[in-house]
Amino acid sequence: MTHAGAPWPPALAGTPAVSVIESAIGRGRLSHGLLLAGDDPETLASAAMAIADRLLQRDSGAAAPYPPDRHPDCFQLRPAGRSRTITVDSVRDMVRHLNVAPSVSRYKVAVIHDADRMNASAANTLLKTLEEPPKGTTLLLLSGRPHALLPTIRSRVLHFRFPGAAGALGVEGWEGWIADYRAWLTRLGQGVAAGRGAADSVLALYGLVARFGVLLDRAAEAEGARRKAALPDGLEDDELAAVEAEVSVGLKLRMFAAVGEATREHAVTLIDGDDGSLRRSLCEAIAGLERAASLTRVNLNERAALEDFLLASLRIWTRR
Repeated sequence: MTHAGAPWPPALAGTPAVSVIESAIGRGRLSHGLLLAGDDPETLASAAMAIADRLLQRDSGAAAPYPPDRHPDCFQLRPAGRSRTITVDSVRDMVRHLNVAPSVSRYKVAVIHDADRMNASAANTLLKTLEEPPKGTTLLLLSGRPHALLPTIRSRVLHFRFPGAAGALGVEGWEGWIADYRAWLTRLGQGVAAGRGAADSVLALYGLVARFGVLLDRAAEAEGARRKAALPDGLEDDELAAVEAEVSVGLKLRMFAAVGEATREHAVTLIDGDDGSLRRSLCEAIAGLERAASLTRVNLNERAALEDFLLASLRIWTRR
């Protein structure tokens, strides 16, 4: 029984990048190495599976094609262990598989999730493969921090930056959280007097932090279960732990991005006729949020990062 083919993520369908990739695959001219960059790991993973599917099924004589995530000629590499690192041994193992003739397809695909998590030895080993790739092989590097990769690796792959999924996060209770965050910003703009007014603003801040953590934990648990159910059997515990961490990182970055969008929308309602101070406040707030989000990539607790951002917001948006 054949499968219908891996679809492109809805956020990418019909975009120029997809058209370029589809055309290159159809002409057999796709680069041997692609860097897929973006803030949403799930979007990057779905895009990688769509590319892999089209490559593996192109000119395939197989009577029963496999979905890409279970295809014997598709190799996926993820950070493992508590440090979420890609080691040189795991890269060498992947390279050994790539140097063996394909089993079903005429092509082979390697997908490296969170490629920026390679240690120095692993990155240098991958670089050698990118310099002399096995025939009929395409390597897809996925990263939310592409500039953390070796410049020599970046120079040998074709770059595509993909946006995350648009619209609602699908996190139960998130719309209510965002509404309360906007209301909190509005109260700050009305002025925070000393005494009970200041205390209420601070208590509301910590309430937002606590609820953010609960929403993230619940959503990550549900999404992690869904993602693990779709994985091949027999994965090691470290690999499963890495998938759970990948899900959590993706969700928290999307949630931080939604906070940023809500902050911009709040500022836009105030900026008209402003002397420029609100624009500066918005830039300062977004820079602080981006800093907080980036710190969560290096394992800072998201609650601590959000707390830091909201405490800064007290100063940025309060009008006396």
